[in-house]
Amino acid sequence: MLPVITLKPLHYRGQESFALCYSENKELENLVRRLKTIKWCVAKSCWYLPLTKENYNSLAVAIKNKATLESKALKTYLEQRKAVTTELKPSAKPLAVQKAAVLIQHSLSGVNLKAYEAFKNLLHLKAYSPNTIKTYCNEFHCLLRLLGEVDVSTLTKGHIQSYLLWLLKKKGYSEAHLHTSINAIKFYFEKVEGRSKEFYDLPRPKRPLILPEILAEEEVLKLIQRTHNLKHQCLLMAAYAAGLRVSELVNLKVKDIDSKRMLIYLRAAKGKKDRIVPLSKKLLDTLRLYVKQYQPKEYLFEGDDGGPYSTRSAQKVLHAAKKRAGIQKGGSIHSLRHTYATHLLEAGTDIRYIQAFLGHNSLKTTMRYTHVMQPKIEAIQSPLDRLKW
Repeated sequence: MLPVITLKPLHYRGQESFALCYSENKELENLVRRLKTIKWCVAKSCWYLPLTKENYNSLAVAIKNKATLESKALKTYLEQRKAVTTELKPSAKPLAVQKAAVLIQHSLSGVNLKAYEAFKNLLHLKAYSPNTIKTYCNEFHCLLRLLGEVDVSTLTKGHIQSYLLWLLKKKGYSEAHLHTSINAIKFYFEKVEGRSKEFYDLPRPKRPLILPEILAEEEVLKLIQRTHNLKHQCLLMAAYAAGLRVSELVNLKVKDIDSKRMLIYLRAAKGKKDRIVPLSKKLLDTLRLYVKQYQPKEYLFEGDDGGPYSTRSAQKVLHAAKKRAGIQKGGSIHSLRHTYATHLLEAGTDIRYIQAFLGHNSLKTTMRYTHVMQPKIEAIQSPLDRLKW
């Protein structure tokens, strides 16, 4: 009877690999040692190979007629990876390091893996945005990992409430993060399983009212003037002049700038809604210089290899500009959107127009900017100042 080599998934030294586990056998040991990319794992006391098809095939050829491969654990891991990796951010590695470790330590049961795939497929069928799909899948996967062999379909409302409490107390979820987790869980039970609406009244924590950090007009001017790279300058100007989200900014195309009608077209923005915003004359003048120098082909702001500029790079442009301008206020590109809305309000623009420019469904969302309007605050006299000294 041939000896057996059991293959197990292994995450070691930041690399996705598979371990070779077998009983002591001198002939087998000599065969394994001669494999081209074989390495020794000190922590697990076993030989391992980087997880590639080529390494698996090389091993199979090397031990042919001398040993048999038991790869059930490895196949289970690969099934998990196939289901989950589509929701991860692009990476130079075949799987993000931290995710590989999670999948090895907490693989899903067969029934829960099917539930996860049904969940993910329905999100795609309903045409949810890539970001929403990734976020919801990560939240649902977190729940499934905890269940082990327990079928997710057997959970009751009480189980879900206990899980949410655990997220708050033990995992330290913020109110906003917990809302996302609730939405993901609701989607599974109500849309995938078709349960009744009892899950609609899951207790939700109150969202804290956090006022956005607003830049003064002088600070915005500093940001732009102290950014000497023309492309970066145009990027910051566009974000502020049109109140764009970072995703809208990097996906803006040359054809979306309508200089005849002085409009910017935002296509399939958040919520898959098109909208238009006024085009600033100063922005247009600067864009003409930029287009002449950089000659973008499709996207207004393109990366070095073509295609849209990355959101990460856009955020770096803002942070570098703040540093040069000596601005200590926090916030990302989105802070320029907040600043745009607040400055429009302060200038007396009708809030309903601002709602349309920002693409808000509800006026309540736009109303938050009334809390940070400078003229409104300055016009109110403190009772201390009315006292006669």
